Amino acid sequence: MVTSANPVRGPAQPELGPSLPEGVRVRILRTAHGDRRAAAELASALTERQLTGVDPLPAQPPVLLRAYRQEVRALPDTTRRLLLLAAADQYPVDTHAFLRAVTATRLDTRPLVTAEVAGVAHATAGGIVFRDPWTRIAAYETASVTDRRAVHLLLARVLRGEGESPRRSWHRGAAALGPSRRLAAELRAAAHTARTAGDHALACALVERAAALSPEPSERARLLARAAADAWRSGDADRARRLVAATDDDALGGLLALRAGNATDAFDALLTAAVRYAEDGPGPARTDHPQHAAVHLLARATEAAIYTGDLRRCREAAAVADRLGIVPPGTLGGLAAAFEGRYDDARDLLKAAAGRCGPGGDPTLLIHSGIAALMLGDHTAAATATVRAAASARAGGDGVTVPQAMEFRAYADFWTGRPRAAEAATLEALRQAYTTGQDNGACHLQAALAMFAAVTGDEDVCRERAEAARSYALARGLGLPAALALFALAFLDLSTGRFAASAARLRALAGFGPGHGHRAIRHIATPHYVEAAVRTGDTRVARAAHADYDHWARTVRSPDDLALSARCRALLASGAEAVEHYRTALDLHASGTRDFERARTELLFGGALRRLRHRTEARDRLHSALEAFEHFGSPQCAAVARTELRVLGEPVSPVRGADDLVARLTAQQLMVARMAADGATNREIAARLLLSPRTIDHHLRGVFARLGIRSRIELVRLLGEG
Repeated sequence: MVTSANPVRGPAQPELGPSLPEGVRVRILRTAHGDRRAAAELASALTERQLTGVDPLPAQPPVLLRAYRQEVRALPDTTRRLLLLAAADQYPVDTHAFLRAVTATRLDTRPLVTAEVAGVAHATAGGIVFRDPWTRIAAYETASVTDRRAVHLLLARVLRGEGESPRRSWHRGAAALGPSRRLAAELRAAAHTARTAGDHALACALVERAAALSPEPSERARLLARAAADAWRSGDADRARRLVAATDDDALGGLLALRAGNATDAFDALLTAAVRYAEDGPGPARTDHPQHAAVHLLARATEAAIYTGDLRRCREAAAVADRLGIVPPGTLGGLAAAFEGRYDDARDLLKAAAGRCGPGGDPTLLIHSGIAALMLGDHTAAATATVRAAASARAGGDGVTVPQAMEFRAYADFWTGRPRAAEAATLEALRQAYTTGQDNGACHLQAALAMFAAVTGDEDVCRERAEAARSYALARGLGLPAALALFALAFLDLSTGRFAASAARLRALAGFGPGHGHRAIRHIATPHYVEAAVRTGDTRVARAAHADYDHWARTVRSPDDLALSARCRALLASGAEAVEHYRTALDLHASGTRDFERARTELLFGGALRRLRHRTEARDRLHSALEAFEHFGSPQCAAVARTELRVLGEPVSPVRGADDLVARLTAQQLMVARMAADGATNREIAARLLLSPRTIDHHLRGVFARLGIRSRIELVRLLGEG
């Protein structure tokens, strides 16, 4: 097996500028294979559009490669030929045939000693290990066309094992001197084999080479669009965007805009492409099943409408589907019906969509099943559908879809009271989204992390993530993450007693459409808005919002939604009437899954009972709520429960497990503390958690204060003992 090393070169590695958008920074490091020197060179050469993530990044740092090429050219010819053979076996497709080629031709490998002495590469039992990827690329690109052709033909000759035909075809195609229909056809077939096996990176390389060998311009355009689709599914968004720029594929352009551009533009492009597929049939980059493709594009257009929050566009897409005689995705019809106030129709359509969440299947349709289940208040079904979507995507080599599934899984995790466990999974999805060029999805995940931080009491993290999400979202027309981030800030205000601020934020979510919140988040926010409005004494708008919420809850018959509606009714009532509504809410919660909201209902009920002097039941309800909040890791809500108990004159035990390190720190503080104890610097921790170094510094100071220590040495000792 042939591998490549990637050590740090030189005494120090330059830092990338702090002003770079996170998605651009992560993708620059990926393009530079983690080499910060190459990354700094790439960053310094970017255009304004590339710096802001609008245009794709270049493939290589030209100045750095120039120096590497000079280094390789200085080696003896015999050494360079061996390095070329090894490089061609690894770049741009890894084919694992170097040792077989050496054996088949009885090559003398002693000249590799020169490469080892120069520090360029060294031999191992598995093959040649280059100093870094740039040396490998230079070894390949400095060779003559004749020499490259010879080594590709040699490698093709020795690749005869089972399952090696796609890589054999790659080398045959790489050795071609000019256009060839026969070789282009062979490469297309090889790409299909690789794609079926889930190797989209290999499929992309094969199809891109087939395009270069195809003599017909229309066929070249079709193949480049297919290569762009494979590049996207392999997670290489910049390559996909470079390839799609050479085609007229509005479908793929719309998909790329959906995940990294303006969501309104994405909707228009996807809907236009769906109409073209349905009316014109296959064309460049189109499939042999235009109706199926049109339905898939309508599903993507639905996602664009969801991201914008402009549900009028769902109605527009549903009308187009009706005109074309296409049965639209259930989420599309359900959202269009909900927008028009046809709640019964919306319920039936969303239930049909939510029911399509069996194992396997198309990841996009499974994500839509999860979205439909979320709309219906069925968070168990939503979690199942999104987990299966991620598993199906991984099985098909479609890693780019995994973070999108996690975007919607986060809602189910939030409602079912697992913020600490969900935070780690969401943070990993955020990294994947940035790495694969899905900055819109990353924005949504940032907003979800802000929501988790609001629950677990990490106020600084909540504000940083929410502001980052809102700043990006408002520039890209993304109503969903903008509204979710605003809800996170509103929940933080509500749980810390800033009721007027919370009510003002939540009131802004009562509208929906571009720039006016989002209907789905409005649904999430309404019960909290009613609570904040009651606290401030201004319930006029809140009563209207609750009426619509109650109408939907009664239509879909979700126990949790009905419970929250009953809680709203209790908050808006008084005396014995309020008590009965609270009892109804808790009875309904017993059949639901939102344990965190059940605890909040008990907290509000306990406070109401205390004011009515029902001391015994108030005490029981408040103790139950306190225990739940401590379990969920929600210190601010737990503090409210303790305050209520103290007002009752109840002795309140100290924070559960006060001698336990985990109990004394917030989730984010504990994560930072562990990384710091492992020796990571503030900047390294910030990069891993995708936060600013200033926030990490603030967290460490908070950790030291809570633990009563003054240094990292003491932190290491405490963690070791804990």
